[in-house]
Amino acid sequence: MKKIVLLTGSIIGTILTINMLLMVNRLYSNPDFKGNDVVGYTVFILLFSLIFFGIRNYRNKYLGGFISFSKALVTGVWITLVASSIYVIVWLFYYYLFVPDFIDVYTNHVLKNCAPGDLAAKTAEMESFKESYKNPAFVVFSTFLEVAPIGFIVSIISALILKKKATTNSSAI
Repeated sequence: MKKIVLLTGSIIGTILTINMLLMVNRLYSNPDFKGNDVVGYTVFILLFSLIFFGIRNYRNKYLGGFISFSKALVTGVWITLVASSIYVIVWLFYYYLFVPDFIDVYTNHVLKNCAPGDLAAKTAEMESFKESYKNPAFVVFSTFLEVAPIGFIVSIISALILKKKATTNSSAI
């Protein structure tokens, strides 16, 4: 299981990280950039759908084509944890070493694209977020929450689809 988890999680984590770095760099290079949460989370779902193939590969290559729901779920959760950890670790290095002003840039971007009637509430919300982001534990936690819940949901769905119990053939003699 370890080999499948590390390989699949590393592939997902690497692609998630590349996507994140591209989006952050795009925000810096084009202040008028308008992100799309629907497209972003669709990409996350597509990437995390590789969990399905990781579990299926584990079931078929190492377990003789059979896997319980719980074993499939655990495999999917481990893949999610590996992928999310890569994402978080790269973000921490990138944020603290290369874009320490990201929160200011992001806040300006959010407020620039905010509806005028929501500006006061959104400004207060972003100030609170900026204050929280000064705590490295919050940075880790919030970055983890960007991606991991999608992986957990995909793990549950994949485990439900892929579970297959071994049939025992008990015939009376």
